Amino acid sequence: MRVGLKMQEAHVLIFGNPQAGTPLMIASPLLALDLPLKVLVWQSGDGRVWVSYTSTAYLATRYSIPQELTGNIAGIDGLIESTLRG
Repeated sequence: MRVGLKMQEAHVLIFGNPQAGTPLMIASPLLALDLPLKVLVWQSGDGRVWVSYTSTAYLATRYSIPQELTGNIAGIDGLIESTLRG
């Protein structure tokens, strides 16, 4: 539906692994608000491209994810960073 507004270029990448995410949501059901994980790739008004996502450290703290389960999503930060470096 068109609303007569122009929005900057933006794409949301959604990814997850039920085998890794389900135990996390069992331990902390509210984490389902942020799973599957998402990455926003967007262009600012000056033409620069940005990549934004919620860090796994923040998710672990926000939802009190047990230490033994944080490894289920801990690799995501490094994956995103290494992908950006090419």
